[in-house]
Amino acid sequence: GLHPRSRAEITTEMQTAAHRHERAEDAIAAIRASRRNELLRLAMADLLNVIELPDLGSALSAVTAATIDAALEVASRGLDVPPLAVIAMGRWGGDELSYASDADAMFVSADGGAAEAAITAISRLRAMLAKPGPDPALEIDIDLRPEGKQGPIVRSLASYRAYYERWSSTWESQALLRAAVGVGDPAVAAELLAVVDPLRYPAEGLSAAQLHEIRKLKGRMEAERAPRSGDASRNVKLGPGGLSDVEWIVQILQLQYGARVPGLRTTNTLAAVEAAVAAELLSAEDAESLRQAWKLASRIRNAVMLLHGRAGDNLPNDVRDLAAVSQILGYAKGETSLMVEEHRRRTRLARAVMDRTFWGVE
Repeated sequence: GLHPRSRAEITTEMQTAAHRHERAEDAIAAIRASRRNELLRLAMADLLNVIELPDLGSALSAVTAATIDAALEVASRGLDVPPLAVIAMGRWGGDELSYASDADAMFVSADGGAAEAAITAISRLRAMLAKPGPDPALEIDIDLRPEGKQGPIVRSLASYRAYYERWSSTWESQALLRAAVGVGDPAVAAELLAVVDPLRYPAEGLSAAQLHEIRKLKGRMEAERAPRSGDASRNVKLGPGGLSDVEWIVQILQLQYGARVPGLRTTNTLAAVEAAVAAELLSAEDAESLRQAWKLASRIRNAVMLLHGRAGDNLPNDVRDLAAVSQILGYAKGETSLMVEEHRRRTRLARAVMDRTFWGVE
């Protein structure tokens, strides 16, 4: 059948395949082939409309976790690696990956472990999964770590604790809203999440200065990322009422109220929208606007990936490509304009919520 398999099942299969090979390269190739098969099964389920978007995001996240889990074991061969956890960030942390997503991650090791061995294992892991080959590559993006590109690729728990106690910015707190247990040592992961909880769910909520900072950052991103050419509204991720708008609305509510509203302490966008309605922070109508816009944008991104085999955030300009995307989404032949119209309507409604709640949040 085409039902998503459990993460444990996929991990076991990948580990078994890897164990058959002495050479690390061959073991990783076996893991990547297994990943390709899983992605293919999910794509077929998606095209046949037998899987809903949230389940697809969750299934893709499970495949990513299994791949990193099995590959880390291979990358650690022959090394005395300390207990290590991979913290899932971004869409992976939210359990809502798309076909084309990188895996955002942070690496943390137990205190007192051999840092060199951990660095070697992680470097091998990232290189082997990202290497071009017959099977789709998996990029592990580590730019969300402390100090970004300048920071070490792995830190001990003590090092994370010291950093976050001294330095963290509102922007980092926002990124940490997505931090979840990825793979590796669960105790180490749980300890790191305990360190970041007070940052991402601040007891006092957001100060006026922090609210201003978040709004300024969003405004700057909109100005910088506005497409140089073409119509910004065709960008399903960064355009008005796109994925990014919905996520920023959710995240500002989480930062502001997460300490007081347990339901908001989730890494999943749609779950946070539900919690905001339950806590009367969003009206049912506004929540529905956000949910529908987010789902449609996510489905369009996935359809573009299925069509071209590479990531794309824009509604295609080419008439045939646009028709293909609409058919992947389940519209009948000749109904392309209906999809475009639905996208326009959904984004307009979501942007109106953005204007009221994000820019007008008091």
